[in-house]
Amino acid sequence: MARELHKILLTGPPGCGKTTAVMKIVEALGTARIAGFYTQEIRERRRREGFRWHRLDGRTGVLAHVDIKSKYRVSKYGVDIESFDREAVPVLDPGASVDLFVIDEIGKMECFSERFVEAVRRLLDSDKSVLATVALKGDGLTREVKSRPGIELLHLTTENRDEIARQTAGKLAASTK
Repeated sequence: MARELHKILLTGPPGCGKTTAVMKIVEALGTARIAGFYTQEIRERRRREGFRWHRLDGRTGVLAHVDIKSKYRVSKYGVDIESFDREAVPVLDPGASVDLFVIDEIGKMECFSERFVEAVRRLLDSDKSVLATVALKGDGLTREVKSRPGIELLHLTTENRDEIARQTAGKLAASTK
């Protein structure tokens, strides 16, 4: 029996719980063959100082921080594209023995990386399922992925986040068995 293929993008305003939804979905899928990464804020003394990426295999690194000096900047944050390219992007290999790829998020910081942009396009063109979060607003890849054929774009709010996560986990369970 052929495996069902899903390309699901979660979008919504900042703070609506896109990463929370992704983590609930990953947790619900349990021991499925899943690879990818999610991002989280770095907080120091209750202030956001940057962002960290976490691969699902446990590796972690800093994506952006107020103390990083870089030509790549978003607001007050310098973005460390070199370590992101070296450590996080390689996990997005459509040739890997993985049923579902998780990308949190397709946003301005990540899209400074040409390798990331290419990896996202390859995954969306592949025969693998993809669950990704994407910024509500943005140009370039952010706009492109939302309009690709075969994409299911789900708009999250704090009110619908848990229900969409539950439904999405059920749908993806068929892709990861």
